[in-house]
Amino acid sequence: MNRADQRDPNVPALVLEALTLSYRSRSTASCVVQDLSIDVNKGEIISLLGPSGCGKTTVLRAIAGFQPVQSGRIVLMQREVSSSDIHVPPERRKIGMVFQDYALFPHLDVAGNVGFGLHAMTTAEREQRVVELLKLVGMSELAHRSPHQLSGGQQQRVALARALAPRPELLLMDEPFSNLDVELRERLALEVRDLLKQTGTTALIVTHDQHEAFAVADRIAVLAEGRLQQWGTAMDLYHRPANRLVAGFIGEGVMLSGVVDAQGCLLNALGKFPCDLSDTVLKAGDPAEMLVRPDDIQHDDDSPLKARVVSKAFRGAQFLYTLALPTGQHLISLVPSHHDHAIGELIGIRMEIDHVIFFPSVQ
Repeated sequence: MNRADQRDPNVPALVLEALTLSYRSRSTASCVVQDLSIDVNKGEIISLLGPSGCGKTTVLRAIAGFQPVQSGRIVLMQREVSSSDIHVPPERRKIGMVFQDYALFPHLDVAGNVGFGLHAMTTAEREQRVVELLKLVGMSELAHRSPHQLSGGQQQRVALARALAPRPELLLMDEPFSNLDVELRERLALEVRDLLKQTGTTALIVTHDQHEAFAVADRIAVLAEGRLQQWGTAMDLYHRPANRLVAGFIGEGVMLSGVVDAQGCLLNALGKFPCDLSDTVLKAGDPAEMLVRPDDIQHDDDSPLKARVVSKAFRGAQFLYTLALPTGQHLISLVPSHHDHAIGELIGIRMEIDHVIFFPSVQ
C-alpha cells in the first residue's frame, strides 16, 4: 500500500467484518461477540457503547492486537491485521491507545511521557514533536511536572498527547473519562472531540456512558448481548431505535400500551398516532407499545389532558416529573423548574412527538 492510499479519504480507516470473538479455556470456548460488522471512515470518531459485559472492550482489545479473532477479520487502512489465519502484532499496527487509568510512567515527567514512543526520531525531532503536542493539549507550562503532581484531567491530556505523538493511523480509548468527576468528564469529552477533529485523527472510544458517546462520537455502535444492536448517529439511536434493547438503553422513556386500529394507527391513552406497519408483523387488533420520551410530554396548563404528579426529581433547570394518566399508566416529563408542582397535583400535558416509535407488546 503506497502513501497515496493512506491519504485517500475514501479509504475506510477501519473495517470490522463479521467479527466473532471468544474467550477459550482448556475445554470450552465462550463467545463474547458475534458477527460484528462496521466500517469507520478516515478522520471519523466512533464509539462502542453498551452495558458492562457486552463485549465492547473485547472488540477494542482485538483491534489493538491483544485478543485473537475466531472468525471474520479486522482491516486497518486496507491492511488485514486480524483474522483466523492472520495476526499482526500490536506494535506493528500503528495504533495509539489511551487506557482507563492513563498508564503514565511515574519516573518520567510530562515531556518524557509524551516523547516516550518516539525512538525513531532524532533528538531534535522528538523535542519538537513533544513541544507541538504539549501546546496542542494545553500542557506546555507543565512539561517538567511529574504525573503525581497532575490532576486527573491533566493526566488524561498527557495520556492523549502521548498516544497522538507517533501519528497513529487509529486511536483507541478505553473508558477514557470514567475516573473523572461528572462536570470535568463532560467538559473534557468536548475538548477531546475538538482535539481529535483538529488533528484529523480516526478514533474509537469504548464507553458505557451514553452522554460521553453523544458528546464525542460521529457515529455510535450499540452492543448488547454480544451483538451489534444498532449502528448510527446519536439522533438515529435516540429518535429511531432499532429494537427494545436500544430504546431501553438510550435516553429515558416509558412504553405506553395501546392497540393497532383498522386504519393502521396506534391507539393509546394519549390519543391516536399514525404509524408505518410495513416493517412489522402488527395488524389491526394487535397490542403494541409506544416509546414516549420525557421531551415528548410538554407541560400545558390549557390542555384538556391532565396527569397527576406521582414524583419529581430536581435537575436544576428542570424537574423530571413522573406522571400518572387517568388510566393509571405512567409517563415521565421534563418541565422547566419554575413550574414547581406538588406531589398529587393535576397538571395539563400535551404531546409533541416527531417520531412515533412502537414495538409489538411483549407477551
